[in-house]
Amino acid sequence: MSLTILSADETRALVPQIAETRNPSVRVYRFTHPDRDWTLSIATHAEPGSQKLSLGGFRIAPKERTDTEGFDSDVEAIGLAMGMEEKVYWSRLIDVGGPLARRDIRRIVGGKCVLKPTDDARVGQPNDFALLDWAVECFQTFEATADVRLTTGQDLGHGLMSDGVTQSLDYLSGKFAGSVSADTSKPTGEGNYYVLAGMLRALDIPISKAKVGLIGVGNIGQHIFERLHAEGAKICAVESREDRRAMVAEAGHRAWPPTGKNELLRQPIDALVVNAAGGSLDTATVGRCVVNDRLRVVCGSENLVMPNPADADRLRAARKSYCPTELGGMMGYLTAVEEYLSIVAGQPFDVRTMFDAAKRLEAAAYLATRAQVDADYKISFEDAMHVAYGS
Repeated sequence: MSLTILSADETRALVPQIAETRNPSVRVYRFTHPDRDWTLSIATHAEPGSQKLSLGGFRIAPKERTDTEGFDSDVEAIGLAMGMEEKVYWSRLIDVGGPLARRDIRRIVGGKCVLKPTDDARVGQPNDFALLDWAVECFQTFEATADVRLTTGQDLGHGLMSDGVTQSLDYLSGKFAGSVSADTSKPTGEGNYYVLAGMLRALDIPISKAKVGLIGVGNIGQHIFERLHAEGAKICAVESREDRRAMVAEAGHRAWPPTGKNELLRQPIDALVVNAAGGSLDTATVGRCVVNDRLRVVCGSENLVMPNPADADRLRAARKSYCPTELGGMMGYLTAVEEYLSIVAGQPFDVRTMFDAAKRLEAAAYLATRAQVDADYKISFEDAMHVAYGS
């Protein structure tokens, strides 16, 4: 394999937005296969030799991403690592997590692994085992080279492998100790639910009387849907998979394919929750949110959700509370690190403990939304969180 290391200065030149973040130091370890068109980019905020825990899912970039003009696995990994570092920051501030993650939170930094495969090597295709074997070799080389502990969890592109029996995450965890296989979607969905509940409570909107729009009813979105449905909320959703749209309709709610996104945004909804594959809050979508008079809350856990960060100010100017998805999505990484630290400590791991941890997000979202309202929306949601919890 070939390894290229991009320094912090080189990544800032590649993604200038890094310089504006709280931790503007990201390195990329890019691996390329000698014979196949495979590229694995590992971005991390961990300094070489630090032995810090670099947390972030292992993403096998889906075809809709890799086929996008200008796709670059380095840039994708850097952007996702920046988002992970934000999640780590907020979990420190709010003191959210399982007992082991809270104990070791100062060792944890954001990172991400993005693999660009060939179509014949995607999970479920003939060369998927070879692809993952190579990824494991890259992980091991990264740890030996950087002296950083890599921890990866569930992300896009995983599932049942070509033998019809093995799950990709199980295969990885059997070969690399830093790859954990817990289903992080349910704790992430639970965290989403509590963020939404806290924000709505701050605006005196009971969930039982709320109308909520969902963009994405995948593993995370379905969990939120089920929680909202059980509470009596009215739901409308946009989802690419027909079977999941059917599930929403059979429960008595409305659902559209992705082409119906504008129709959803015309509905009299109180909240919008985004959990699709990326880019859901593009400038045009934010514009439609701005003119939806009833809409008060925007949240979720979608990665790379807002291509133009300045659009967050447009939502605030329209008196809509937008909780950054890095904050709403922190339970996924917290689940992965708790499982990893449990394995290292020789302790059993029970994913249900993360459901209890997620409850803390309700109070945090409530306090931040109230602080934003009390400030007449002159401060961002992030600044409102600092009002509630300090620096």
